[in-house]
Amino acid sequence: MTLLAVGINYNTAPVAVRERLAFPAEILDNTLKNLRNVRDISEAAILSTCNRTEFYCQTDSEDQTPLITWIADTKIIEPADFTPYLYSYKDSQSIRHMFRVACGLDSMILGEPQILGQMKTAYHAASQAGTLGKNLSKLFQHTFSAAKKVRTDTAIGSSPVSVAFAAVQLAQQIFDKLSEQTALLIGAGETIELTARHLYQHGIGRIIIANRTYDKAHALAAQFNGYAIALSELPSHLAEADIVVSSTASQLPILGKGRVESAIKKRKHKPMFMVDLAVPRDIEAEVEQLRDVYLYTVDDLQNTVNQNMDSRRRAAEQAEEIIDTQVEHFLAWLRSQGAQETIRDFRLQAEMTRDEALQKALSQLNNGIPSEEVLQRLAHTLTNKLIHTPCAQLRDAGANERHDLIAASREIFKLR
Repeated sequence: MTLLAVGINYNTAPVAVRERLAFPAEILDNTLKNLRNVRDISEAAILSTCNRTEFYCQTDSEDQTPLITWIADTKIIEPADFTPYLYSYKDSQSIRHMFRVACGLDSMILGEPQILGQMKTAYHAASQAGTLGKNLSKLFQHTFSAAKKVRTDTAIGSSPVSVAFAAVQLAQQIFDKLSEQTALLIGAGETIELTARHLYQHGIGRIIIANRTYDKAHALAAQFNGYAIALSELPSHLAEADIVVSSTASQLPILGKGRVESAIKKRKHKPMFMVDLAVPRDIEAEVEQLRDVYLYTVDDLQNTVNQNMDSRRRAAEQAEEIIDTQVEHFLAWLRSQGAQETIRDFRLQAEMTRDEALQKALSQLNNGIPSEEVLQRLAHTLTNKLIHTPCAQLRDAGANERHDLIAASREIFKLR
C-alpha cells in the first residue's frame, strides 16, 4: 500500500492552470466517488482552494498514471497541459506534506489559519462521499492534531502578516470595543475586502463601503451586512466613521485635510483612526497634522508586517521540529497496522483451538467422567495444541540455522 499526495499550488502553477484543475464543492461528492473507482486507488480525498488542488490517495501501486489519466479525462485537459506543474509525494513525504499544508507552512502567507479549515472541509467531503478508509481517515485526524499542536506550541499564527490584518489589529489597540465603532472602507478591491472580512470577524459595529462604482460597493457590503455608498457621497458620511481604511487606484488624493477637518468638527473632536493603504496615497499627508486624527500609511504597517514575518519564520522552524515528531508517530501507527492481520489470525486460530478443546471437555462431562479429570485433560490438551506448531517451527529453525527466528521467538514469548 502507498500513500500518495499529488497536486499543484500557487508556487508550481499559474492561476490559468489552477482554475482548470479546481473542484467546486457542489461536484465534489460524485467526483470523489469516481476517483475512488480508479484502478489501484482504495481511499481518496481532494483539497481544492484558490491556491492549490491536491489529491490524497491510498493506492496499491506507486504508479501515478491512472490518477493522471483520471484528472485529464475528468477536467477534459491534456496531461501535457498540467503534468509539468505537478508535485507528488509518497508515504512519509506525503504525510509530512499534509502536516505542513495544514499548519500553513506551505501557504502563500506563512502560517495562515484558513487552510486548516479548508483541510477539514476536504476531510468531511471525503467522509460523506464514503471514500475514506482506515488509513487516510487516521491520517487526516493526525494531521489536525499536528496542526493544533503547532498552533498551541508556537507563535506561528499570533502576529498579523498582511497590512489589512495589521490595520485591524491596530484599530483594536486604539478602540476598546470594535462593536461600538463604525468603519468606512474606501475602495472595493482585494485589500478592502480582506480588511472588511477581518473587521467583521472581530465584531465591528457597522461597515460602510464607498467606491466609485456603486454596484461593486454594494456587492462587497452585502457580504458583511454593510452599507454601500458612491464615492461622491463620501463627504456626508465621513463624520460617521471612527475607522477609515482607504485602498483605491486613484492617482489623486480622495481625502484632503480640509474635508477631514470638517468631519472632525462634526464629530466634536471624537478621535478618528485612518489607514491609507494606497500607493499613490488616497489621504493627503497633511491630515496627520490634525488633532484627534491618527493616520497610518502602508509603510507604517509594512514595518510591522515585516517584523511579524520574521517572528513567524522563527516559529516555522519550531513547527518543522514538531512535524518531524508527528510524522514518526503516524509512521509508527502505520507500521503497527502491518501486524494487525497476523494478530487477528493468531487470535482466531487460538480461539478455534480453545472451542474445540472445550466442546470435547463438555462432552466428557456429559458422559460422566469426573470433572477434575476432565479439567486436567482440558489443560493438557489445550497446552499441547497451542504450543505444538510454534515448537515444530522452532525445531525446523534450529535445523536450518535460522537463529534470527529463534531470537525473535524468545523476544515475542518473553523467554529469559
